[in-house]
Amino acid sequence: EERRVRILKRNGFNAIRSAHNPASKALLDACDRYGVYVMDETFDMWYNRKNPYDYGLDFEQWWEADTASMVKRDINHPSVILYSIGNEVAEPHEAKGLEAGHRMIALCHRLDPSRPVTCGTNLMILARAAKGKGIYQDGEQKNGGAAPKKQSQNASLAFNIMASFVGTGMNNSGNSKKVDAVCSPFLDLLDIAGYNYGSGRYSLEAKAHPQRVIFGSETFPQDIWKNWKMVQKYPYVIGDFMWTAWDYLGEAGLGAWSYTGGMPFNRPYPWLLAGAGVIDILGIPDGSCKYASTVWGLEKAPVIAVRPVNHPHVRPAKSVWRGTNAILSWSWDGCEGNRAVVEVYSDQFRVELFLNGKSLGRKKLKACKAMFQTAYHPGALTAVSYDSAGRETGRSQLSSAKGPFTMVIRPEAAEAEREQLVYVPIQIEDSNGMVESNADRKITVRVEGGELLAFGSANPCTEEQYHTGEFTSYYGHALAIVRAGAGAQMTVTATDGKQTVEKTIPIKQQEEE
Repeated sequence: EERRVRILKRNGFNAIRSAHNPASKALLDACDRYGVYVMDETFDMWYNRKNPYDYGLDFEQWWEADTASMVKRDINHPSVILYSIGNEVAEPHEAKGLEAGHRMIALCHRLDPSRPVTCGTNLMILARAAKGKGIYQDGEQKNGGAAPKKQSQNASLAFNIMASFVGTGMNNSGNSKKVDAVCSPFLDLLDIAGYNYGSGRYSLEAKAHPQRVIFGSETFPQDIWKNWKMVQKYPYVIGDFMWTAWDYLGEAGLGAWSYTGGMPFNRPYPWLLAGAGVIDILGIPDGSCKYASTVWGLEKAPVIAVRPVNHPHVRPAKSVWRGTNAILSWSWDGCEGNRAVVEVYSDQFRVELFLNGKSLGRKKLKACKAMFQTAYHPGALTAVSYDSAGRETGRSQLSSAKGPFTMVIRPEAAEAEREQLVYVPIQIEDSNGMVESNADRKITVRVEGGELLAFGSANPCTEEQYHTGEFTSYYGHALAIVRAGAGAQMTVTATDGKQTVEKTIPIKQQEEE
């Protein structure tokens, strides 16, 4: 958790929503140390279940004790600035749900009067429930606590599939006066109203609800430019949480761009990862992540990101939870001549792109982004940004790796203490340390003087497993997680059958008392 918070902070994030369950103590400790705000959340469901055997079975008996436990545990963490009582719950469309929300808010206020209470509210879900078209309703069935006998898919999955087809139009699903009338009784109970995919209402609230303070409790990463403009413009819009910063296991294919086709959500085995994070499961930022930090004004030079060029003539199946699959690489061995889509991010006026010194054109930036297309040729891809007067304001470059390519072990810690976790990236590089994105290989890792806890890559679709010590790199990257032993050092060895490399990590010895 400490590593994840550190990487998030380094990439421009300053707040974490603990979606959709209370944060771990380790996460809160890390946020306290690094100065990252936390929206501390209780439940993903109330008394209506989203899955057959979820917390909805126990909500009415346990919500009070569990909420109190969270608040009492977390009250002294300075990073916690908000308590959230739920995520995309449909219950507040009815009197029983409103009363449940009121009681949860009152409990949080009684235990901690210093912090506001919110909820990740999806206006479309509330409006549909009020029309009798609710998705999350199986908790109402009188079946003695058992799951419904006939259920082709769980309700949470059903909503995500529907949302994937509705797309970013979901942002405007709460704009009508009828939907506002349904949602307002609950939103007005909250100290601060969280809108999940409801940015269409931001501009309306100054007139419709002048006393309401709101924020984007869940938004699409590709909407960050327009959402952040509204955060800056409207004093009552105080921030934005995108779904999601860090990739995760489950919700398979939610945000992935697939070159093998299929539904844009709920992709079949062996899909494994959501593919929705702008930072992959190893901790590597992609183009979407750098686009956000550009919008936030944190990048001093233009950022270049490239959609993978190693799938010629294949149109990817896209997802609504991801606006691009571009990564920060111009190193695609064996792909010469393939079509390349290049994205350049900058908060300046214009940007010019050069490939091996030849200009590919100068374009005006729209929403901090410009798009270029060219044929891939190895070498140097350079972006130059200009202000409105034509003066250069910054430049950046991506370069291609030059073979032969080798495995390189690059531990994130130069030394370790006993029992300490050490993260050990293993990369495919050239002699200059440039990572090659199209020369992946199956790697076997072993550890002496310590314990190998996990080894894998960010490939979202694979039958390989993280506990076997064998995994194929993905776009040139893999990661081992090891625990230091009690000796003087530990050695990490990686082999692909042809090449073997190793790295020794000293272990600090404790002084005798």
